[in-house]
Amino acid sequence: MRFSLIIPCYNESANLPLLLERCKKLEIYSDIEIILVDNGSIDDTPKVLKNLLPQYPNCRSIRVEENHGYGFGILSGLKSAKGEILGWTHADMQTDPIDTLIGLQKFKTYGIDIFVKGRRYGRPFSDVLFTVAMSIFESILLIRPMWDINAQPTMFSRKFYESWTSPPDDFSLDLYVYYQARANNLPVYRFPVKFGQRAHGTSNWNINWAAKRKFIRRTINFSLKLKKMM
Repeated sequence: MRFSLIIPCYNESANLPLLLERCKKLEIYSDIEIILVDNGSIDDTPKVLKNLLPQYPNCRSIRVEENHGYGFGILSGLKSAKGEILGWTHADMQTDPIDTLIGLQKFKTYGIDIFVKGRRYGRPFSDVLFTVAMSIFESILLIRPMWDINAQPTMFSRKFYESWTSPPDDFSLDLYVYYQARANNLPVYRFPVKFGQRAHGTSNWNINWAAKRKFIRRTINFSLKLKKMM
């Protein structure tokens, strides 16, 4: 297996039919697998996956019985993955899983020991402002360029994945992995990805400024832990 794409799904039953149709464009490549992680969903996600997955031979799912966080779902999927190259993206269709084909081209061009990540465009100004502020803070604190940390897809080699120690279970996973890539001096390649509206449902964290403040507090606390590890 060349590439395993992990897509965590928490209460995304309405988005799954569209998501799987988009993943069908990846299925023409026999060396790509898509792992949808039912991350403790309490809606119809298990039922929808059971009904639809037989139509998509290169897609499979695993079930996390209780939601322990965004990062926990991704890590559960990575443990099940078979690919030489690993990665993840979101299920809400704000970024397209087809973007990973551009990422795979980077590995073909530059080799396996690189780190690849999307760079979002088309976002609301307030979200861009928030991202810029967090990027500047992290870059100064960690003394490394850390821009658009939560952009997707995120892609890397199995060797890099196997070097991680105690990765976080929450949204800090994006920061942890990006930081580890910088700390290990992996060449980082970014490419533009269009960031659109959610097809269905609402964000689990980007709801209002109160939710953003909670996210900021968690991120800063984890960033200080990373700083101590330097």
